[in-house]
Amino acid sequence: MNTYLLIHGSWHGAWCWNKIIPLLEKQGHKVIAPDLTGHGKDNTQIKEVSLKSYTDHICKILDTLNEPVILVGHSMGGLILSQVAEYRPEKIKLLIYVAAFVLKNDEAILSYIRQDSESLLIHNINFSKDMSIIGLKEDAIKKVFYEDCSDEDISRAKSLIVPQAVKPIKTRLNINNEKFELIPKIYIECLQDKAISKTMQKRMYSKFSWKEVYSIDSSHSPFFSVPKTLVASFNI
Repeated sequence: MNTYLLIHGSWHGAWCWNKIIPLLEKQGHKVIAPDLTGHGKDNTQIKEVSLKSYTDHICKILDTLNEPVILVGHSMGGLILSQVAEYRPEKIKLLIYVAAFVLKNDEAILSYIRQDSESLLIHNINFSKDMSIIGLKEDAIKKVFYEDCSDEDISRAKSLIVPQAVKPIKTRLNINNEKFELIPKIYIECLQDKAISKTMQKRMYSKFSWKEVYSIDSSHSPFFSVPKTLVASFNI
């Protein structure tokens, strides 16, 4: 059995994995799903949130574990996976990117968001006056993230979404590309994704070698709409 460490994406928290955790535990796996700093129940002030605060938090968790983990990242969580893998490669058994940003060294998420002409995301976010925080237009949340999800899941997500600090998505990834390629990786693309288009997902993952690439016919949030299909793609 494995230990899974699940990393959520922008605006979200550990709550987004609530359907995934019991499915993995039923298979006998150990599951850890933390809130990143400034998300969910973590009360870090948003001005203190950075890629470093995210990765420090995850590295501290990894340092308490005796065995390597399967690290799963959704959306922005992919950036954290890549950076953590640079810092703690010996703690990683497998990286799984779920509709996630997978970047090369010295690349930043924000530039990819701006280049994704098929995505609805860039047209439905609001920056604070000082450009340090990104919010979401509430009337577009369903269409961007949860188009194939239940009304119950959408309502709950809307009540739990928090503002996203800009700093992490502007920060350039700092990894050794060659070392990163040596780590086993799976990419799970979401074919109906309106947040990170399938074209952009393919553009990103085509730059790397993969153990497997799986396609799921879902929106950006398969953990809500097709949790069993998503978990089936985790199996190794």
